[in-house]
Amino acid sequence: MIALDFDSVKIQPQTSGTIVWLCGWSMPDAIFDRTRELLPDFHHVSVDYSDADSPEKMLLLTEIAVKNFLYLDGEACRTRAFHGPLLIGGWSLGGLLALRLAIKGFADGLVLFGATARFTRSKEEFDLGWADIYVRKMITGLVQNRQSVETKFRQLIFTEAEWEADPGESLPPIGSWTTPALIAGLQILRSEEYLSQLKSITCPVFLVHGTEDRICPYGAASELMAQLPKAKLFTIPACGHAPFLGREDQIANELRRWWHEQ
Repeated sequence: MIALDFDSVKIQPQTSGTIVWLCGWSMPDAIFDRTRELLPDFHHVSVDYSDADSPEKMLLLTEIAVKNFLYLDGEACRTRAFHGPLLIGGWSLGGLLALRLAIKGFADGLVLFGATARFTRSKEEFDLGWADIYVRKMITGLVQNRQSVETKFRQLIFTEAEWEADPGESLPPIGSWTTPALIAGLQILRSEEYLSQLKSITCPVFLVHGTEDRICPYGAASELMAQLPKAKLFTIPACGHAPFLGREDQIANELRRWWHEQ
């Protein structure tokens, strides 16, 4: 039995629609603050994974975030008094979890940043993801020197050109997640895969991906685009793994335009 702290699901005052935001590995949900500020026409919900000490708790927290707004029966009827559709926005690990929710029928739309349907890949699929051995080494390294693991991971988020522009201040400080939460997130990245179920996602999907992403390679976005029935890919050239950071105005405008077209 998993005991849940319901304070970990934070709810802001309601507006016309709802976006549930799922952050990337090791990141606090504050990473989306600027984007949310530019979308005042939506109601925003965020999930705090920083103290989720097992993969099961991380997955459960994710579902709680949407079930607070949905009463599900055989027809997935909504009975909660919120207005507008339910969108799920996810970055990286959060994107993988967003796909999981959409497969279960929770989402009216998805907004995925630097996402993939399967993070770990064979050596022959280096253009689609990471070899499992690298993720296992990260898990081992977290026990020995977690700051070193997080620092090396963050170095991969931006391209060399982006680092020269000094984007470091856009990232929250290292250390916001507990070590068990970091390990739980990596275990999900090792085990969860939704490639075989992508065609069951019938809601509209807005993909935002940088062409120079070294964590979730651009090939993973092309793969999603090819298999999701209602996907649109917004490509950002010469961009790394954080396509929304520093581009919040552009992303908010493109997201709103895409959603109004649906």
